[in-house]
Amino acid sequence: MGPPLLRLLITRGALFAVPFLIWLLWWAWARRSGRAMGSTPWPWLFAAGSVLVGGSLMAGAIFHRDNRGEVYVPGEVTASGQVSKGRFEAPAPPKAKAARP
Repeated sequence: MGPPLLRLLITRGALFAVPFLIWLLWWAWARRSGRAMGSTPWPWLFAAGSVLVGGSLMAGAIFHRDNRGEVYVPGEVTASGQVSKGRFEAPAPPKAKAARP
C-alpha cells in the first residue's frame, strides 16, 4: 500500500474519521425520517476520534513485538543488485572456551 509511515497515517486518519462518518449517517437518516436536528456536536466528535486514535497508539505500544536483546542486521545489496531488508536476529551463543590440560 505504500511506505509504513503513510500506512500508519492513513489508518489513524480513518480511525479519527469514524465518529464523523457515523454522525453523518445518523444525520442523513434523521433528516429523511423528519426528526428535529440540533447543532453538530463538534467537540464530542473530535473527542471520540481522539479517543480512537489514542487507543490505537496504546494498543500498538502494548502489542508491538519486543526486539530488545536482539541484534540488528542491516540490509545488504545482493549480487543481483537487489537490496535485502534489515532484520533483527537472535544473538549468537557465546563460544565455549577450550579447556587447557
